[in-house]
Amino acid sequence: MSLVNEHGKMWSSFAILIFVSGLLVGGLAIFFVSTNNSVNNSELQNQINELQAQISALEGSQNVTHQDITIYQNDASLAEIYANIKDSVVLIQGTTSSGSVQGSGFVYSYKGQNVVITNNHVVQGTNTLSVTFQNGNGYPATVLGYDPYSDLAVLSVNAATTEFKPLQIAGSSTLRVGEPVIAIGNPYGLVGSLTTGVISALGRTIVEDSINRFSIANVIQTNTPINPGNSGGPMLNAAGQVIGISTAIVLDSQGLAFAIPSNTILREIGALITTGTYTGHSYIGVNGNDINYNAAQQIGSSVTYGWRIATVLKGGPSEGKLQEGDIIIALNGVKIKNNDDLASYLEENTMPGQNISITVMRNNVNTVITVTLQQRPSLTA
Repeated sequence: MSLVNEHGKMWSSFAILIFVSGLLVGGLAIFFVSTNNSVNNSELQNQINELQAQISALEGSQNVTHQDITIYQNDASLAEIYANIKDSVVLIQGTTSSGSVQGSGFVYSYKGQNVVITNNHVVQGTNTLSVTFQNGNGYPATVLGYDPYSDLAVLSVNAATTEFKPLQIAGSSTLRVGEPVIAIGNPYGLVGSLTTGVISALGRTIVEDSINRFSIANVIQTNTPINPGNSGGPMLNAAGQVIGISTAIVLDSQGLAFAIPSNTILREIGALITTGTYTGHSYIGVNGNDINYNAAQQIGSSVTYGWRIATVLKGGPSEGKLQEGDIIIALNGVKIKNNDDLASYLEENTMPGQNISITVMRNNVNTVITVTLQQRPSLTA
């Protein structure tokens, strides 16, 4: 006895239909040969052609139905997505001691409070700020909170409630490489521009000048074309939900852009609004470099992956526990292949004050060390 699901039953029935139809076609063909004198040739041929057309149509409809269900269910067209969210994307302009700046942002409602979310680097060092909505109405704005370590900032805008059309933020934990994404922003001041692409990679780390040696962790890599002025604008999934914020590009590259993931926004938004800052970034107090095959050969390492410690910071959480030359290969049992893995794990899974189990290769001996994480040093905007 064999068991099949409903999908299997559908195709079994379809196979039987094809088999029976084939017999019918074959029978008709034989009948045509043996009774050539008693049946009109053209009429019989028409019957055969009609039956074959019905079989082809049935096979085609099965394929189309399957594709529609698995691929296009819940997805809206780009035009529909843009029409629904264009009024939620804003132009941010400001003045600094050295000139003017501009970028993008989007409207979000946090527990009934309307705010604008953008990048920290868009508003950093500004003396005055304004937000202009899609309809051309502009209003003064102030910074409620900011976090250089995640390049996030939240603004309060002195505008009527009717101006605010909040977007929905979806979690980024289930994102997959290859999924389509949409970026909307104001590149070079071209308000409300839309571009599309796919997720190229997940869990990247990038470094901005303002935060020195510390990296922005767990970043989304995409090939969506973004340009100066896109910073702070929403990156959306195929359902029109925010899954990230456009934040950086690699100059002179072809399709290398990055976005802060929505999980970071959801984790920090409450603290940024209520306290003006976020203090949940943990660190282990070491500097180092990725290990690969060539580096492992040069130092005689028995592992060809991981993150090799170059210095242990004085007064940091790892002082007296980790050593120069240690290769970190796991955190709490989770494999660490490089700095991307290390920074992303710390950002997503740990908090300051928490104990973490660090597996290192020390002189080619596997060693497990417990370290109590500390909070990253504070930075000014």
